[in-house]
Amino acid sequence: MAALSGVNLTIARGEVVCLVGHSGCGKSTLLRVIAGIETPDEGRVFLDGREVSGPSAFVEPEARNVGFVFQDYALFPHLTAEENILFGLKRIARAEAREKAQAIIARVGIGHLAGRYPHMLSGGEQQRVALARALAPQPGIVLMDEPFSNLDQGLRDRVRNDTLSLLKALGTTVIMVTHDPEEALSAGDRVVLMRSGQIVQSGTGYDLHDRPVSAYAAEFFGASNKVPGIYRDGVVESAIGRFPRKLAVGDGGHVTLFVRPQAVSLSLKHGDLPARVVRRRFHGEIEQLQLRIDDLPAPLEVRTMARLPAGTEAVHISVTTDQVLIFPTSSSP
Repeated sequence: MAALSGVNLTIARGEVVCLVGHSGCGKSTLLRVIAGIETPDEGRVFLDGREVSGPSAFVEPEARNVGFVFQDYALFPHLTAEENILFGLKRIARAEAREKAQAIIARVGIGHLAGRYPHMLSGGEQQRVALARALAPQPGIVLMDEPFSNLDQGLRDRVRNDTLSLLKALGTTVIMVTHDPEEALSAGDRVVLMRSGQIVQSGTGYDLHDRPVSAYAAEFFGASNKVPGIYRDGVVESAIGRFPRKLAVGDGGHVTLFVRPQAVSLSLKHGDLPARVVRRRFHGEIEQLQLRIDDLPAPLEVRTMARLPAGTEAVHISVTTDQVLIFPTSSSP
């Protein structure tokens, strides 16, 4: 099986694009092909209008004007932060290299770290040094492979926001690989979902989350209740209601409804369907409930910010029709 197949992707100058998908989907391979670390068997890669990889052209990675931030940052342990940054500027005069290094050190805000060695830096500080090293040669594009995955959650969010704010301010084109759906949705101007070496869907975070083109995309970007249904005369019939839809499914065809927990609203007295509470899990701001509904094989997972009285067993639910995603059962993951 090919690591990449039929990939066609155009990225605008200054755009932040997140490549996302499960492990082995080809996202890191695509990044390495762009960088020139790997050579594709066929196809072409253009950077700023120049062909850098193709049947009759191949430009070495160091000549592509591309910056790379690795998952483990790849800092040289025997060099200080400033020396690590200078290492990527060996091809220019020393005085000019030092000037560029000082400029990016100031811009990234790591002047106080310049004389320290990597083992003296926290994970977030190492990430900022790695970013400064990638930016020092003033690359046309920065490639980032899981750059924040080694950081704790709270620190990860802050460092990611600071990093992307800086890159946007510099007008840098960024391609970032991540396996985290939430990170992709929040960080990218555009999100590219991959599977088995191919692009499944490309668009804004809102496009992929709210308007997925397949069951795979629907499930990747949000936990969903899967409810079986039957399609008849332009209407999907299910245990949670009837939903008008135009689907490429014949009458009597089996479909799967993807119902995200936030698409279900609760009431003690009013609603479209009665339900029984079989489990409650408190998460602080929200409460997650499992509800048993007649004719539904599995409990329905629901999240609510409304605190139900202790001991509540009987509730009513309503499902927001336009938030129910429906696909032929054969296309489910």
